Amino acid sequence: MAPGAPAVILLSGGLDSATVLAIAKSEGFRTYALSFDYGQRHDVELDSARRVAQSLGAERHVVAKIDLRAFGGSALTDDIEVPHHDSSEGIGEGIPVTYVPARNTVFLSFALAWAETLEAGDIFIGVNAIDYSGYPDCRPEFVAAFEAMANLATKAAVEGRQHVRVHTPLVQMTKAHIIQKGLELGVDYSITHSCYDPGENGRPCGSCDACLLRAKGFAQLGVADPASNA
Repeated sequence: MAPGAPAVILLSGGLDSATVLAIAKSEGFRTYALSFDYGQRHDVELDSARRVAQSLGAERHVVAKIDLRAFGGSALTDDIEVPHHDSSEGIGEGIPVTYVPARNTVFLSFALAWAETLEAGDIFIGVNAIDYSGYPDCRPEFVAAFEAMANLATKAAVEGRQHVRVHTPLVQMTKAHIIQKGLELGVDYSITHSCYDPGENGRPCGSCDACLLRAKGFAQLGVADPASNA
């Protein structure tokens, strides 16, 4: 990597993506944060994304508007109830109804388009294959396949001016390890938002998969979640 090379970071406003932004910055990249207003029921996360991008010094933060409600098929974009549990042990096996069809494929494609205009070869995404909800587009084999496709997809790559690498620094980390890494890098987790089913005031529900996995991570680390009383 050339010193100060640009990189596109997918930023939802949640714990994982905030940590990824901090990691990219710590590695010397000039960070360009990309968020999506895709019709998600928890669009309060976009306010968090804006605060995180500013807090961690992103060169630019773009919120792309697409409407995945046109297709539905997910509890996050359709009239389907978000599952709630008493504890993280209640999170079931298999792919949950909070899976948004092809979401990471769509998001990475937008990131690829922006990366080409920035003359950037690096894209960061906060997928995780350990403490996660079973989404197929969070697996290493999915990311490897997208990266291979990306290097066949752009004018810059075909002309030899771009080699795309999709970075997944969290893929083998537990949630506790992710939080620990973020704290070491100065991430302010009080401004992040993870909940799939927040109340009208934006307060997290505390019982969806995302809330429970977040709480599990802070508990395992023995640290209070600074957003819990936000």
